[in-house]
Amino acid sequence: MRKLHTIAATGLALPLLLLSTANAEETAAGQDDGTPVKITRSIASVDVMHDGKTVTIKRPQDTSHRMNPDFTKTSRKCPPFCLQPARIAEGVETIGELEMLDYLAKKSAGDDSLLIIDSRGPKWIAKGTIPGSVNIHYKKLKLGSADEDAMADIIENQFGALRLTEFWDFGNARTLVFFCNGMWCGQSPTNIRALLKIGYPPSKLKWYRGGMQAWETAGLTTVKPGK
Repeated sequence: MRKLHTIAATGLALPLLLLSTANAEETAAGQDDGTPVKITRSIASVDVMHDGKTVTIKRPQDTSHRMNPDFTKTSRKCPPFCLQPARIAEGVETIGELEMLDYLAKKSAGDDSLLIIDSRGPKWIAKGTIPGSVNIHYKKLKLGSADEDAMADIIENQFGALRLTEFWDFGNARTLVFFCNGMWCGQSPTNIRALLKIGYPPSKLKWYRGGMQAWETAGLTTVKPGK
């Protein structure tokens, strides 16, 4: 097969909206519904699709609620658990919770140009993930150790890139939104840097730096496999 390090054709970035119009209209009703803990002043919740089911993302209504203890640990060995920069690379956008919700809402509304990827392993996935995301373990996209044929299949069949004779054409490839455990997690950054090396357009790569730790801190809904 052709090597993954070839240079690629690039496409244009997709415009980012702060929640889709349809979703904003649906959730704006929460402004006056008496919900004590909203996501923003006008958004009480956001409905997304996960494994074929509708999941409502919201914050706990119990104001004495405490975050998941799995994400309260503040000391981890570095390396490998070193703090990541706020900006990975030129052209790769770092996003926050509201931007992530926007992508999730658009994906669930049928926007097939997007894919939200949890880069973590099964032990962490079992603790909960962001509804609307798919799991692609970071090792499957790690240059130098991943199986090249398997990695190429992911890039072609899940990311929507086109295999040419000598190059990859990313003109119609999906916009990928990566996350892992948080600012100290290098898994999704490793995947983003790998994709950049093979020519994936930086405008089509987004990074939720806060990851699961920030998501859990905000009290936003998570889902576990099989539930």
